[in-house]
Amino acid sequence: MDELITKEMLERYYELNQVRKKIEVEINQLKKIFHTYFDKEFGENEKGELVREQFKLQRQVRKTEKWVEKDTVERLEELKMNDLIQIIKKPDSEKIHAAIELGLIKRSDIEGCFTNSYTKAITVKEVL
Repeated sequence: MDELITKEMLERYYELNQVRKKIEVEINQLKKIFHTYFDKEFGENEKGELVREQFKLQRQVRKTEKWVEKDTVERLEELKMNDLIQIIKKPDSEKIHAAIELGLIKRSDIEGCFTNSYTKAITVKEVL
């Protein structure tokens, strides 16, 4: 199984990752310049377009509207519009773990009520 991953593969991954990081930094710098241009020429949070020879630079702006939960709930309660407020029941992980540790419930009492999720990450570092 050790032969499946070679030193050359690790070296190539490491090198590509270093190049990717440099590219991301440069791309982010250019994006910042482009956004500054569009802010000055078209206004903040406004879409715009620039054509230079065979290249077209465009900025799209997506607006997302969210309710400020605490303030909105308070205001709706003041207006006696409780039907517009969701009551969301969800488990409190901290309290469940504390109850298990205190012996108030057994882990087996809630068996099958939880799931595990995993996030995988690969890193290759140069060892000197």
